[in-house]
Amino acid sequence: MIEAARNRITQELRALATPGPRMADQAACVVSVLLAIVLAQMAGARMVSWAAVSALVLLKSDTLETLTRGVMRLIGTAMGAGLALLIVPIAVHSMLIASLSAAVVGALGLYGMLTARRAYAWLLFGLTFEIVLFDKLSYPHLDTLELARTRLIEVGAGTIACVLVSLGAALLSGSGWMLNRKPRPDRMRWNAQAARHSAQAGLALALLPPIYATTRLPELSGTAITILAVMIVPVAGLGQSGLIPVSRRLLHRAIGCIAGGLLAIAVLLLSDGSPVIIVLGTCLGLVIGRHLETGGSATAYIGLQFSIALLMALVPDSYRQMDPGLAVDRLIGILLGMALLEPVLLAWHFIAARLPHSGGHDGPAAAA
Repeated sequence: MIEAARNRITQELRALATPGPRMADQAACVVSVLLAIVLAQMAGARMVSWAAVSALVLLKSDTLETLTRGVMRLIGTAMGAGLALLIVPIAVHSMLIASLSAAVVGALGLYGMLTARRAYAWLLFGLTFEIVLFDKLSYPHLDTLELARTRLIEVGAGTIACVLVSLGAALLSGSGWMLNRKPRPDRMRWNAQAARHSAQAGLALALLPPIYATTRLPELSGTAITILAVMIVPVAGLGQSGLIPVSRRLLHRAIGCIAGGLLAIAVLLLSDGSPVIIVLGTCLGLVIGRHLETGGSATAYIGLQFSIALLMALVPDSYRQMDPGLAVDRLIGILLGMALLEPVLLAWHFIAARLPHSGGHDGPAAAA
């Protein structure tokens, strides 16, 4: 598996300089992310890299899909931030409540992502709550309302930037973007496999507050994001425990994140704090990551994770005050999520193997 992925990545890198639609898409990706960074910094966002990631993951070749996903991202973020305002001020004073709320809300968001018609909104609902909760645990002096507000600013900046670039590209190309309507997915139904899979993610999330209390590792929001992100797999392919498909995504995420992190560290070392070199390194990394992402199923997830790790490490809250230590902390948070989830999956797999086979699933396998 590793050898096949390495060969595929090598082929894609050789095709990197070939002009065509993929090169145009890479340019749109770079412009979208840079515009999101500018908008987020102008708006005073706390975590500008989250705005950059929003612009990255929203941009699709279908402009209408980009717009729809942007709206869903805003709605889900608002819902998650609103719930965080109610629960987080209480949860930070009780490890039990913190663990329970992280598990329940995260599992609910993942279950909605796997089965719901508005899947993307459900995912952002869970992600936003987890980010606010673990940011508050890591930085108790920060106001919860300010944490929720800045999440909305960051997602709004990324969404606006991505939609503007996508609309501009569609107008320049003359494509009929309003005509590319896709069929709507089915409504949410109960699905036992998706519920079990979401409970696994909830269990991993519940472990994070005790881990923080013991280790005081910062940037655990990145750990929570990793746990939820790698658990997004088609329900039909979960099997009894989801170990195989999720482990494959963990491997691809590890390859992408490590490669992106190494490039980010190299850029930071070469830049010596120069914003120009850091921005140029970010653009180069985005081109490479986007090229891999659009190269086919074998490299798509690796390329996406490469770009996300790069942005988390190289996009500071302010280019005037670069903090390499923060970049390292964010990368550690991502790696911790991968290291924590695999034992949970293995334990669940061995338990499931001793239970009678439940057979089948009773709902749609949609939305991953």
